Amino acid sequence: MSSIKSHAVCLPFPAQGHINPMMQLAKLLHSRGFYITFVNSEFNHRRLIRSRGEEAVKGLPDFRYEAIPDGLPPSDSDATQCVPAICDSTRKNCLAPFLELLSKLNSSPQLPPVTCIVCDGIMNCGTKAAQLIGVPYVQLWTSSTVSFLGFLHYKELAQRGIVPFKDEGFVSDGTLEMPIDWIPGMPNMRLKDLPSLIRTTDPEDTMFNYVMEVSQECLNSSSIIFNTFDEFEKEVLQVIASKSPNIYAIGPLTSLSRNLHNSLNSSLWKEDTSCIEWLNTMKPKSVVYVNYGSVTVMSNHHLEEFAWGLANSKYPFLWVIRPGVVMGESAILPREFMEAIKGRGFITSWCPQQQVLSHLAIGVFLTHCGWNSLLEAVSEGVPLICWPFFGDQQTNCRYSCTTWGNGMEINPDVKSKDVEALIKEIMAGDNGQRIRQKALEWKKKAKSAISVGGSSITNFDRMIKEALRQG
Repeated sequence: MSSIKSHAVCLPFPAQGHINPMMQLAKLLHSRGFYITFVNSEFNHRRLIRSRGEEAVKGLPDFRYEAIPDGLPPSDSDATQCVPAICDSTRKNCLAPFLELLSKLNSSPQLPPVTCIVCDGIMNCGTKAAQLIGVPYVQLWTSSTVSFLGFLHYKELAQRGIVPFKDEGFVSDGTLEMPIDWIPGMPNMRLKDLPSLIRTTDPEDTMFNYVMEVSQECLNSSSIIFNTFDEFEKEVLQVIASKSPNIYAIGPLTSLSRNLHNSLNSSLWKEDTSCIEWLNTMKPKSVVYVNYGSVTVMSNHHLEEFAWGLANSKYPFLWVIRPGVVMGESAILPREFMEAIKGRGFITSWCPQQQVLSHLAIGVFLTHCGWNSLLEAVSEGVPLICWPFFGDQQTNCRYSCTTWGNGMEINPDVKSKDVEALIKEIMAGDNGQRIRQKALEWKKKAKSAISVGGSSITNFDRMIKEALRQG
């Protein structure tokens, strides 16, 4: 075995939005003959078993799971860990256990030796380990390429004295409307459209400094995979290629890996598939799908505003309200609301999103604009109502509503009448017609990129030869 198999060790950052694209990439490498070791944190390994059963981590004869500690105190919670804490901890604590794991893999006679490492762009322990053991590596940047370029300019924002902000007044005094016209490849941007981790008054802010460092390290380090396709983020990809020539746009990864080993599922939440049966009873393009992703939190007041906006739109809807979506309390919906939506509302705690978005019944997606969600919608030609929460989502939202033209933004301080109006506009209005048309155009271009001879397939083949030095 060791003489014929390349062995890739895949190390995602331990959060759902990072694990999913890494799993899709791992499946693609596996389909090209790679032996795969997929490394979760011990915390997420346990969550995966709880959500999908012991079978979920058995893998295949040449696709195996391993786990390393993340350095945080033990917990059996079924929610995403505190983001600043997990960022800080993985950076400080994961190199030693990861090196130990690599040593174990290399000393096991039943396994082919490790020939390359594929690590998340924010898991610098992966690149350090690859350098120490002398194997090639590539990094997967899991958020948008446009946000990566935004992160790369955090340092300049600090040097220009724009951030950190002097006081909390920046939130409401119009400061965030300041045009930012000096970042090449990013036209029509305002301060509020840059990745939101700049929104701090603290020079020592953990997340601001963390992302500023890891994005720069990623750029300086070696080869980078972006989960996108050439035509979608063309200008930005050209700018980044001028700074770091070894970049590969290989996306949408969800579409590329769609029919590969569906038994290998990386969802940390138990999925409710009964919503698909419900969608089967609905007319084409009639359903509003609402999902805020795995990290977004809101007040119960905002949850109620969304609820009444959905109810008053009179359209049927599928609404994912995951545990923990309401800050510090359980999500409670008014009894009158439940009465008002009988027969046309389906509420669940988690669902197989790719299946949902590809369903003919879906007419619009109300989303937090996380990159995985946005790309899945693009692949299926579903228009967006954007309610970004943090990180790259503000940037993705701006591009969706301007450059890509496949979405409309909802006010951050959500009001039910705005939700109702936007749903009606996208589903049946003149502007909605243009947006729906644009969404379908992007679907065709995404499909072309992942077809034989398309840019993403070509870039994938090139990446295996150049970055992983296989074949």
